[in-house]
Amino acid sequence: IQMADQNALLMQQVLDRSCWVCFATDEDDRTAEWVRPCKCRGSTKWVHQACLQRWVDEKQRGNSTARVACPQCNAEYLIMFPTLGPVVYVLDLADRLISKACPFAAAGIMVGSIYWTAVTYGAVTVMQVVGHKEGLDVMERADPLFLLIGLPTIPVMLILGKMIRWEDYILRLWRKYSNKLQILNSIFPGIGCPVPRIPAEASPLADHVSATRILCGALVFPTIATIVGKLMFSSVNSNLQRTILGGIAFVAIKGAFKVYFKQQQYLRQAHRKILDYAEQEEA
Repeated sequence: IQMADQNALLMQQVLDRSCWVCFATDEDDRTAEWVRPCKCRGSTKWVHQACLQRWVDEKQRGNSTARVACPQCNAEYLIMFPTLGPVVYVLDLADRLISKACPFAAAGIMVGSIYWTAVTYGAVTVMQVVGHKEGLDVMERADPLFLLIGLPTIPVMLILGKMIRWEDYILRLWRKYSNKLQILNSIFPGIGCPVPRIPAEASPLADHVSATRILCGALVFPTIATIVGKLMFSSVNSNLQRTILGGIAFVAIKGAFKVYFKQQQYLRQAHRKILDYAEQEEA
C-alpha cells in the first residue's frame, strides 16, 4: 500500500508539471519534452527542454562553451553534446586555440604598432629640432640599438613632461604669499583678492578630454617650439639652440597666461551665488 501511495504521488507530481519559463503544463502540450536540470523542487523543478535550450542560448550569447547555472539553486547545468568525428574534432580544437591566441596576437600587434609609431615620431622630431640634414647625419652615425631604444623615448618623455603641471604649483604659492608681494596684483589683477569660499577644483585627469589634450599638446610641442624659435630667435644660427629657446619661451608665455586664466576662473567660482527660486505668478 505504501509503494502504491508513493507511485501515485509521483504520478501526480508528473501530471502537475509546469514549465518555469513558459508556465505551460502537460495539459497545454502533451508532446513537449521535459527535463529536471537542477536541484530545485516545487514549481521550478520542471522545465521544457526547448524552453531551457532557448534560455541557455540567451545566457551563453553565442559562446557554446560558457557555463550556465540555475538562477535559483546555482547548480550548474550538465550540457552534453553529440560525439564529434575526428575531422570536426580537429577543426574544433584549432578554432579554440585560435580564439585563445588571437587576443595575445592582437595585443602584440598593437604594442608593435605603437612602438614603431613612436620610433617614427622620434626620428621626425630629431630632424625637425636639429635640422633635416643634420638629423639624418646624426641618426646614420648613431648605433642602431641606441636609436631603437632612444627614439621611442622621445614621445614618452614629452608626454611625461606635459603631465608636470608646474603652473599649478606656482599658482598655489602665489595664492599663499600674494598678500606679501603686492607687485603680483599689478601684474595679475585679482590674484591676491580675498575670497569668500574655497571652490572645488577638478582633477587634471578627471575626464578623457584632459588626457587627450595632454597627449596632443605633448606631441605637437616640438613643432611649436621650432616655429616660435624661428620667429623670436632668428638671429641664432644653430637649429637646436633656436628650438630650445623657442620651447622655453613658449612654455613661459603659455604658463603665464594659463596661471592668469585659472586664477580668474578660481575667483569666478569663489564669488558665485545661488539665487532664490522665482515663483511664477498664476494667471
